[in-house]
Amino acid sequence: MDQVKIGKYIAECRRKQNLTQEELAEKLGITYKAVSKWECGKGLPDASIMISLCQILKISVNDLLSGEKVDQDKYQKKLEENIIDTIDYSNKKVLAKNKLIYEMIMFFGLGLIFIAFTIYPSDSSWGSIHSTMGLLISTFGFINIKKDRTILKKLFLGISYFMLGFILLVVIDYSNVILNKVAPRFSYSIKTTESMIIYKAPLCNVYRINRNTKNEYYIVDTKKSYTEDTIPITPFNRDKAGIDNISKFKNKYVGNNSNDSHLIDSLPLAEYGYVFEIDSKNLKLTINYHITDWYINENAYLEKCLLYNTISIFSLIDNVLEINYNFSGKSYTVSRSQVENLYPNFDKIVDQEINKDNFNKYVENKINDNTFVLNTFNKIFI
Repeated sequence: MDQVKIGKYIAECRRKQNLTQEELAEKLGITYKAVSKWECGKGLPDASIMISLCQILKISVNDLLSGEKVDQDKYQKKLEENIIDTIDYSNKKVLAKNKLIYEMIMFFGLGLIFIAFTIYPSDSSWGSIHSTMGLLISTFGFINIKKDRTILKKLFLGISYFMLGFILLVVIDYSNVILNKVAPRFSYSIKTTESMIIYKAPLCNVYRINRNTKNEYYIVDTKKSYTEDTIPITPFNRDKAGIDNISKFKNKYVGNNSNDSHLIDSLPLAEYGYVFEIDSKNLKLTINYHITDWYINENAYLEKCLLYNTISIFSLIDNVLEINYNFSGKSYTVSRSQVENLYPNFDKIVDQEINKDNFNKYVENKINDNTFVLNTFNKIFI
């Protein structure tokens, strides 16, 4: 069926009847844009108005579908051809409409996945539920875009599309976990203990430690080498205060204000606000915290912080000899000589360079031992 030829024929017949596109459209109860579309060969009149159109143009339906006046001796043959062409055109139109519908369903599913990843936080189960639903919807749309597919072919394509899509979602989720250190969306196991939440995902295990506190941090175990008993746990934010981060602030001399400030800012208690002073002559460092000491002393948290901060500062600033910690309630003073003489294995933590493994072994791993913390604190602090 030649739409361009039919369009030209409609325009020719319309002009013979001295009608404009607007006038013809008004008689048919449609917009003139529809008439223009026919005459440009971009569409055909609907079956519901085809007879009315032919009556107005004073032609037969057979003439209209042929795009010309049909001779009487060819009328029957042309009619049969036009019937076949009309059925074929209608089928193609239905198929095109159905294809558009299934494409919209497929992209709606993909949109649902995007919304699930952007709106819901990573630790919300709704993110994985809605993204999986979106993938199922998208899969349904994908396998039905073409109607000539057999059931077996649809089944194969559907399983393949869903599996590849799910793998892609898991990889995207894994990348988000690695880059941003958050809980994985696609966890097949979640265990909550007193001190942490453990997420087991296909590509990694994630430990959420000190959950819902100021010192919450995540450890992403890509090798799945840790267990609940061996995972490093500190009462501080390990991402910020851990030796892997603070070791970059190692300096030979106290007095580098920028370096000293960054180091103190990374250590525990900085979240409560502070100012610091440097006595370059006597090589002393004074830190004034904007909080009272008793306010943060639950479970020996104050002693743990001061002990950890002290070992960190003496390990990373080579020539500082004394540190004063001032709170609105009390002050604490510690000297390098006291630490060197009384803190167990301090000499193994630092020599020419900081030994990260020994720092974790003799400082980080000891911080959770309240007996060790209190005994050592009382020995070295004045």
